[in-house]
Amino acid sequence: MPDNPQALYGQAFALSGQQLIALEGRDAAAFAHSQFMNEVKALADGHWQWNGWLTPKGRVIALFALLRLSEQRIWLLVPDADAAALAESLKRFVFRSKVAIGLCEDLVIEGRFAAPASARDAAIGGDEASGLELDLSSAESPRSVRIHPGPAAAENPAAVALWAQADLRHGLPRLPASQAEQWTPQQLSLDRLRAFSVKKGCYPGQEIVARTHFLGKAKRGLALFESPAAIAAGAEVRGEAAVLGTVAASASHGATHLALAVLPLERNETAASIDGHAVAETPLLDGLAR
Repeated sequence: MPDNPQALYGQAFALSGQQLIALEGRDAAAFAHSQFMNEVKALADGHWQWNGWLTPKGRVIALFALLRLSEQRIWLLVPDADAAALAESLKRFVFRSKVAIGLCEDLVIEGRFAAPASARDAAIGGDEASGLELDLSSAESPRSVRIHPGPAAAENPAAVALWAQADLRHGLPRLPASQAEQWTPQQLSLDRLRAFSVKKGCYPGQEIVARTHFLGKAKRGLALFESPAAIAAGAEVRGEAAVLGTVAASASHGATHLALAVLPLERNETAASIDGHAVAETPLLDGLAR
């Protein structure tokens, strides 16, 4: 398998592990707005955004792309969290809201290292009958996601690994289970993706998020490192004399090993190591904000 996305240009492959949750009913958008950390009411129909669900202490349970098909139909494209468990947890907060929550197991989720045919930025392309498109492109990386009834695209683990690395390069944390409920949105630099709101009303964790923002207490954020060896999430990033931070997400393909780590925003040390290997910090790419 080639070591670069350009060699895969235009080839569809199954985005293994990614799942879809549907919220349907009269109160779908209102329920999503009250539970999730971004502005769902202000999102136009036919558009999508980065979003997430927090603990009451403001820690990220799961990150996802939220698609607003209509006020009564919201889809969550979940890349890493256990979608079935997430759906069951959300059901506990429905109470009297008119919304049904469940997995969309009859739809196929595929990726391409190519610009979408009709989607642009946050505008969803296509239609449900033939397939919906999301634009995940940036200046450095044309990418698109298609959600459709089938048939399923081929499995391609190498392409999925490259996809995860592209996410990390753009500052989208791919959080494994061990990193759920560990980090605030600010610590994961999710402002870069416009993934949370500090102005909307009450939602779980909102007080912590707003206080951190308005009191200027965000002291840590993401840094991207390249390592000569594979890195596990949870590994320590060490400076010359002390631990600097922790790896929140990692992805490997061939000889390329990337890690997103939560580190102090202000630090004097430039040398860093992970698991005894010297690592090189590299700038995060822009262009994935929606």
